[in-house]
Amino acid sequence: MSALIEFQDVSKVYEMGDSIVRAANHISIQIQRGEFVAIVGQSGSGKSTCMNIIGCLDVPTSGTYLLDDRDVGSLDKNQLAEIRNKMLGFIFQQYNLLPKLTLLENVEVPMMYAGVPRNERRERARVALEMVGLESKINHRPAQLSGGQQQRVSIARALVGEPPVLLADEPTGALDSRTGREVLSLLQKLHAAGKTVVLITHDNSIAVQAQRIIRLEDGQVIYDGDSRAPEALVSSSLARMGDGQ
Repeated sequence: MSALIEFQDVSKVYEMGDSIVRAANHISIQIQRGEFVAIVGQSGSGKSTCMNIIGCLDVPTSGTYLLDDRDVGSLDKNQLAEIRNKMLGFIFQQYNLLPKLTLLENVEVPMMYAGVPRNERRERARVALEMVGLESKINHRPAQLSGGQQQRVSIARALVGEPPVLLADEPTGALDSRTGREVLSLLQKLHAAGKTVVLITHDNSIAVQAQRIIRLEDGQVIYDGDSRAPEALVSSSLARMGDGQ
């Protein structure tokens, strides 16, 4: 069975004045349907570039990105928007909720753009909020919620279109550690229910909550394997220092 997400020798090059930055450098990875994968690395490692490509927000300079067997690099803007809306649910560090709307209305927003009828929108939004444990607060506004509850609303909004992939970019970055654990627990439950979860993070303690870690450094994959393996947490630069001693 083919991978749900596949990079085939993907590179992304940016021109910065007179210099060229290779943000992704010949990356080849596969993510199967139903996996929970963390893409981890420090600032400048290439993880944000990979997230943008996976999320159909950018395309490779060279190489091929296949999402559900479709070559994303060959799609026009309208086709990119279509596959993004159909396949991907986004969860960001900043919750991006509209302050004047209720929770129910916030979760409805993507369906409004998709032309879903009002009654269906309401019911689907209600079900999504129930899935994240906020069914009793559907008429509240974002300012009446804690940070963790606001992130749950953003997860409900990502779920409402029933995408097979949840793409979570530093979803606990704005939360305290206890609330962050609650959000990660929710992502694990959604994964157990069948969602493919791709988690982007710089934090090893977050990454190990996934089943598999893909570690990036300088735009290249330096580890791809079990999150519980000792080498999953060792960066290549540290490993090289150890080899030299």
